[in-house]
Amino acid sequence: MTDRLPPLHEVHEARGAKFTDFGGWQMPVEFDSIREEHTAVRESVGVFDVSHMGEIEVSGPDATTLMNRLTTNDVDALDPGDSQYAAITNDEGVMLDDTVVYRLPDGIEAGAGAGALAGLDRDLDAGDGDPAYLFVPNAGHDGQMTDRWTDYRAEAGLDATVANVTDDWAMLAVQGPDAADAVDDATPADRVVGLSKFEATVAAVAGVDAWVARTGYTGEDGFEVMCPTESVENVWAAFVGDPASAPADSVEATAQPCGLGARDTLRTEMGYLLSGQDFDPDEEPRTPYEARIGFVVKLDTEFVGRDALERQKEEGVEERFVGVRLLDRGVPRSGYAVTDGDLTRIGQLTSGTMSPTLDQPVGLGYLRERYAEPGTGVSVVVRGDEKRAEVVIPPFLDR
Repeated sequence: MTDRLPPLHEVHEARGAKFTDFGGWQMPVEFDSIREEHTAVRESVGVFDVSHMGEIEVSGPDATTLMNRLTTNDVDALDPGDSQYAAITNDEGVMLDDTVVYRLPDGIEAGAGAGALAGLDRDLDAGDGDPAYLFVPNAGHDGQMTDRWTDYRAEAGLDATVANVTDDWAMLAVQGPDAADAVDDATPADRVVGLSKFEATVAAVAGVDAWVARTGYTGEDGFEVMCPTESVENVWAAFVGDPASAPADSVEATAQPCGLGARDTLRTEMGYLLSGQDFDPDEEPRTPYEARIGFVVKLDTEFVGRDALERQKEEGVEERFVGVRLLDRGVPRSGYAVTDGDLTRIGQLTSGTMSPTLDQPVGLGYLRERYAEPGTGVSVVVRGDEKRAEVVIPPFLDR
């Protein structure tokens, strides 16, 4: 697959970032060091370019029905400016992806992209017209999910417009205990720092009309800022201070630029799922109940996979997603076997790292249900040796 480049690629190159392929995108994996960037997010504030995430807009008279058929949560519960976490499942209830769904102001037409924000009334309830949604699939899944939505729309005879606008939007994540101060400095109105978790609004960030949500993937307070790709350099500069691209009246920079390496260690400490690694419909087929996100499954809606998940909820699961903390020296990695300490395999890890915050080796994966209780003693096979470990129900950190 040809690598896709985020709109800030040249800016990151000039800053000295190291790059990695992720979901078909060339993305910065680190700017200074993973540990330094990780610590900045835990103790102050860091900013990530997450423009590799997809953006798909859905609008029209049947937009709500279409979203409720293809995501496991209930979008009927969303007012404009609300968002929710959800899974996308197949007929067997296996997760194809996970996503965040945003309810946009009513009347926005799918396909307008980030430019639709310009001139919007900041009172999100003041609009009229058909409901509109923006959902964010993971890197490299935007084409697949666009096809899934349009195919289902046609099969069900629904009146809705679906548009893949990934190339129109850029997305930054400002995360950490000082994230609210950093966003407040870059935003003239106080509406943004007053948002509750999973709320969003339209606001000018560094003079750029943006969709700003109090969401994130790090376990810290934070905001995700979605803006037009052609204007993202100004928004990035407002946080990290690139004089070459910042407007003359840009605010003083406050945030550490961060890459995907720190994003991975941060989300692992919290036990957050990584699509394509902690679950994958081909390599690691898992349901929301196995993955411990059953709270996003609303069985009173008619989504694809509902019947299979209802049966699984009644019957229970054989394996469940857990964390493990190594008690012996060693670093757990994806694919490592987990045993009962007597060479009997009871599961395997899907993620693992040395926690920069705890300075302890931690991993995530699936164990047989009888071993999935916190405090259970297990072993992780590291290079042929069984290393003592204990089961932890994520997060590893008290957040």
